[in-house]
Amino acid sequence: MWDPAVYLRHGDERSRPFHDLLARVAADRPRTVVDLGCGPGTLTAGLAARWPDSRIVGLDSSPQMIARANSLDTRVGFGVADVRDWHPRPDTDVVISNAVLQWVPGHRELLTRWAAELPAGAWLAMQVPGNFDAPSHRALREVAGRPPWQAELAPLQREAPVADPVDYAGSLAAAGCVVDAWETTYVHLLAARPDADHPVLTWMEGTALRPVRAALDDAGWSAFRAALAVRLAEAYPVRHGQVYFPFRRIFAVARTGARAQESS
Repeated sequence: MWDPAVYLRHGDERSRPFHDLLARVAADRPRTVVDLGCGPGTLTAGLAARWPDSRIVGLDSSPQMIARANSLDTRVGFGVADVRDWHPRPDTDVVISNAVLQWVPGHRELLTRWAAELPAGAWLAMQVPGNFDAPSHRALREVAGRPPWQAELAPLQREAPVADPVDYAGSLAAAGCVVDAWETTYVHLLAARPDADHPVLTWMEGTALRPVRAALDDAGWSAFRAALAVRLAEAYPVRHGQVYFPFRRIFAVARTGARAQESS
């Protein structure tokens, strides 16, 4: 179960890749814009200001996230949907998928299907975290592999579920798109207070630790959380009241059918 309040703890840092991704989408007056995996909807709501004449839709698989999104004062239409089952309408000119596809096995094939189904000249923009070999995730795998939790958590541990920018570029180019792909490592400076939990732990509670929390009872979760906090404090020491948290992200923006348009 997704918790919108926990996810939004580090909202400023989480929103920056979304804005960097959208900066490379040059759509002028798209008919319909769809944000797949819109979460609590706060970023999606901003799309209505950028494209005031467009139909804006936000979809997410979490009813909790969509309930939060529907409480916003916005003209965006929100609904519950699984991205694996979604198909674009003929008037869909922009599709955004921000920090979602890392949860979807086989998502490179999903991207190429969307590219084939979208109208020529449409924009497909995606971003996924590329930090699965970071100290935070290595610590998560190490603690999850300890005897108290190994049996329950071993099936949940994933090696990197995302590709590199070159791989995404190759898949989308093969689908007939012109592609802009890149990666960025953000260095988030997270405030660390002596009377509060380690900030990387609270960050992970909003995303990577969600399946762990769901798998453990309250006592098991409390013990696991305490053990992981120790490892994270070692990996990310506090300096001058802050933790330096590097976070790699992978981006791709594709324009569908652009090659065919250029050759015509």
